[in-house]
Amino acid sequence: MYDRLGYGFYIMELKDGGIPIGICGLVKRDFLEDPDVGYALLPAFWGKGYAYEAASAVMDYAKSVLGLNRIAAITSEDNHASAKLLEKLGLHYERMIRYANTDEEVRLYTNYL
Repeated sequence: MYDRLGYGFYIMELKDGGIPIGICGLVKRDFLEDPDVGYALLPAFWGKGYAYEAASAVMDYAKSVLGLNRIAAITSEDNHASAKLLEKLGLHYERMIRYANTDEEVRLYTNYL
């Protein structure tokens, strides 16, 4: 994906000590019209603002460097913490969609950058 589109997931690490705590970045899924921002952190680092900090930086990069003007995100229906974070990032719930090649329904969020 890096070679084809110029983006992907990046390692998230603590500024002090460089300890890896998760990943954050952009991915272009075949079943979504727009690239989507995603993140995953080790449980010990949940709720500390790291996902917001990283996702905000990725979205700024998407707009200023990659020239993207619209972004998406998906989350499971019961992941209320991620839904709240996506809304804090400025994304808006659009609708439920089926995750590719599964029966799972996920929430789709989108916004213009």
